[in-house]
Amino acid sequence: MTAFFNEYGSEILTKTAQHLYLSALALALGILIAVPLGILLTRTPKIANIVLAITSALQTVPSLALLALMIPFFGVGKLPAILALFVYSLLPILRNTYIGMKGVDPNYRDVAKGMGMTNFESIRLVELPLAMPTIMAGIRLATVYVIAWATLASYIGAGGLGDLIFSGLNNYQPPLIFAGTIPVTLLALLADFLLGRLENKLVPKEVREVE
Repeated sequence: MTAFFNEYGSEILTKTAQHLYLSALALALGILIAVPLGILLTRTPKIANIVLAITSALQTVPSLALLALMIPFFGVGKLPAILALFVYSLLPILRNTYIGMKGVDPNYRDVAKGMGMTNFESIRLVELPLAMPTIMAGIRLATVYVIAWATLASYIGAGGLGDLIFSGLNNYQPPLIFAGTIPVTLLALLADFLLGRLENKLVPKEVREVE
């Protein structure tokens, strides 16, 4: 075991950092686009079903096929991998944002309007905090998905822990498979835990007590 870590320890750390970079950037893009879009769709119900149907259709494309489709347009490396992971992160975040915002009791909107709040203030100060548990559930789900799927990025030269896993599979080296699989699992669990703590900070105490 010591000999293995002496030989592969630095590579494991490097691949873990690459994996985190790919996953974090894809998730950041997903959150920045899907959350505002999900909120906007609650104000434009006529196009909501169309947008949700399109994102659902993208989600059904096999991950390897989606990565392959990126190559003619963006080549190989980190960029196509990040874009593919971003696409996969969209649906859980977008759907949960839409459901969470739509699920807010209309009476709260009426109260906000009666207090003289603008539409934006109602969203920011009333509806978004109430919808936050559902939105965060979508973000947490997308995070676990993206961290797991990022292992496939090694197929197009993006690096990450998938390099260790597939190298172990190709050369029949179980230690390399475990060296890639275990950190991926730990990263997913750690990210879910940290997002759970963040959710506790973002969700008002009154909302948590009601739940």
